[in-house]
Amino acid sequence: MLRTTTLALGLVAALAGQAAATDQPVVRREVDDRKAIIATVSPIRDLKARARIGGTVTTLTVREGDSVAAGARIALVVDPKLALQIQALDSRIEAQKANLEQAKIDFDRVQQLRTTGTSSQAQLDQARTRLDNAERLLRALRSDRDVVEQQSTEGEVLAPGAGRVLTVPVAVGSVVMPGETIATLAADHYILRLQLPERHARSLKAGDEILVGSRGLQPQDQETLRRGRVTLVYPQIEQGRVVADAVVEGLGDYFVGERTRVYVGTGKREALVVPADYVYRRSGVSYVRLKDGTEVPVQVGLPVDGGIELLAGARDGDIVVKP
Repeated sequence: MLRTTTLALGLVAALAGQAAATDQPVVRREVDDRKAIIATVSPIRDLKARARIGGTVTTLTVREGDSVAAGARIALVVDPKLALQIQALDSRIEAQKANLEQAKIDFDRVQQLRTTGTSSQAQLDQARTRLDNAERLLRALRSDRDVVEQQSTEGEVLAPGAGRVLTVPVAVGSVVMPGETIATLAADHYILRLQLPERHARSLKAGDEILVGSRGLQPQDQETLRRGRVTLVYPQIEQGRVVADAVVEGLGDYFVGERTRVYVGTGKREALVVPADYVYRRSGVSYVRLKDGTEVPVQVGLPVDGGIELLAGARDGDIVVKP
């Protein structure tokens, strides 16, 4: 009988200790004061696929929205004059080959006559000079032909990097000049571009954590927040705003220029905080359960370190339990 009573008392003590361990006070402490702003999805950089030669666009292999790999062919630019230049250079090369053969024959003849004393040294030097000039001219013509051939191969417009095609401002049959843009690409990796009033410039720095709202600018009470991090704060203020870049996972399927809500820390303030798993929802309303069993409707704020902020419904020092 005594042993049974001891076990019962131990069980009651254990349950009481477990219940006490699950009790949490609502505490007021310092948290980040986060400001809601609208950020824009932007590529890390815009890539320009440009024509290297002038001519007519004969082939386009991409359109807006396509994903391309680095080095993929985007378009083909053809200049008909290049083929005519190659034909003209081929004719000049053939003619120069004939001149070179004649210069070799003349040089060999003068060299033989010089051994017999019939020809002078001046005539031999002149023949050698004509042969050297004919050889140099043939090499120059061949180099010119190589240049024109290289220009014809540069008609292929290649993607400067992997990404998604944003704009294609030309069409098949368009006449383009060297350096003209054939397509604009957004690099594969996207960032969030933030713009804050300049009074927050001193409080914003690289490495700060941000909270990113749901896609589509949903109401705040329906948001699923994700965490990101500021990577760069630009040193120039534009039109009274400081600009910063932040990285967030999962932006690959966003549209370039799409906007989303972001919460950025701009200072410190005090707030009531409880662990997030002590707050539960029913019929669209958030509740916490006090130690005496009372359910209290509360208005929740943003997630903070160690829990979630309570904006209304609870008081400092209230003891809440897990639902």
